[in-house]
Amino acid sequence: MTGRRVSLVTLGCARNEVDSEELAGRLDAAGWELSDDEPDVVVVNTCGFVESAKKDSIDTLLAASDTGAKVVAVGCLAERYGEQLAEQLPEADAVLGFDAYAALPESLSQVLRGDTLASHTPGDRRKLLPISPVERAKVMEPGEVSVGIPGHAGGPTVVRRRLDDSPVAPLKLASGCDRRCSFCAIPSFRGAFVSRRPSDVLAEARWLAEHGVRELVLVSENSTSYGKDLGDLRLLETLLPELAGLDGIERVRLSYLQPAEMRPGLVEVLTGTPGVAPYFDMSFQHSSASVLRRMRRFGSTETFLALLEQIRAGDPTAAVRSNVIVGFPGETEDDVAELERFLVAARLDAIGVFGYSDEDGTEAEGLPDHLPQHVVDERVTRVQSLVEELTSQRAEERLGEQVEVLVESVAPGAVDGRSAGQAPEVDGATTLTGPGCDVLAVGDLVRARVIGSEGVDLIAELVELHSPARRPALA
Repeated sequence: MTGRRVSLVTLGCARNEVDSEELAGRLDAAGWELSDDEPDVVVVNTCGFVESAKKDSIDTLLAASDTGAKVVAVGCLAERYGEQLAEQLPEADAVLGFDAYAALPESLSQVLRGDTLASHTPGDRRKLLPISPVERAKVMEPGEVSVGIPGHAGGPTVVRRRLDDSPVAPLKLASGCDRRCSFCAIPSFRGAFVSRRPSDVLAEARWLAEHGVRELVLVSENSTSYGKDLGDLRLLETLLPELAGLDGIERVRLSYLQPAEMRPGLVEVLTGTPGVAPYFDMSFQHSSASVLRRMRRFGSTETFLALLEQIRAGDPTAAVRSNVIVGFPGETEDDVAELERFLVAARLDAIGVFGYSDEDGTEAEGLPDHLPQHVVDERVTRVQSLVEELTSQRAEERLGEQVEVLVESVAPGAVDGRSAGQAPEVDGATTLTGPGCDVLAVGDLVRARVIGSEGVDLIAELVELHSPARRPALA
């Protein structure tokens, strides 16, 4: 294997994690050894979403170049900036876009031979496919590489290799986005929205279950749009129960929901289907109607609260997380007060607070009435302080509640996992206590009673195991 050892470094979101495991599958099939021990090539799957993520990606590429290995940049930063990134970062031996993923094994061989590869030329990926979602499906024939879906083959063959042994894994529903939020550049480099066929999703879910996965986290840029290009916008409502019913799968979690596209049938499935987490990852972004219009989004405090009421009518214990942007161009003090009014009334479980910053090529970049940075920073601090208080209160409200916890780490005196209301990386965690914890193993699903909280994290007392096929229930 001399000269054929590659290390994969993944930055950014769960969608990039899936892409990296698909790349790992291709490299493994082509005879490459995946190892972080003195690799010949380091492939950095970069993030290009916001300035801090771009900086992390560049810092990681520079650090990789210091190892003496060849360095190849892929992912969103490489797709978005391509040649510009290559010019400004000569330490990278190649900068490759999404369309180069299928040929990555050969590209790495060329890099090791000292060949110079043409850097990716960026373009608006929304223009690669027909505008009509239904027309898009006609060009996505099974077995063909799907234009606009990085690294995804259209047929049922699973091209993927797990890069860790976690009982949780992301599973891609779709790629791209058709929405035009004025602050977001993602559609320009991820492309138009394209759903994966249900048969492909189910085949990969079965493969993941066979490789030890107990929780599937369904990811895309906008999961509520799933199926619209396949002629059935309610396809998600039928797919979720099928995924939850697969052997070995204990829990299915849906992420990246667009509030304006939520519908009663989907709420009903998410709150009433065994094995599907009653979990709503909805980026409200703001609640002032005037700010939302400038963001090219829809909604208001009242419509969002009505949606939350509908969700909790289906399941009073349902968890909801969201993100908000403060300091958007033209935002007034009244707008911030309206957002605070919403947050107080909403009783959300987790909230990310972001200060607005310009993104290259977006509509918001050219909007009038940009706020001074010190005003944006002050509002972030103000809203973040409120959010920390509110989410701590929400966690305290769960005292006495019974939760299902998936065990993710076991150490002497410490067993940690996540409840149905806690997604990986972005939410809190649950620490398990009480008799019986000493027999727990990673991947067990248990029922526990919440007895305490620390911020958004929960402390719960073990009640019983819920994996009778692998272990008997506790007395």
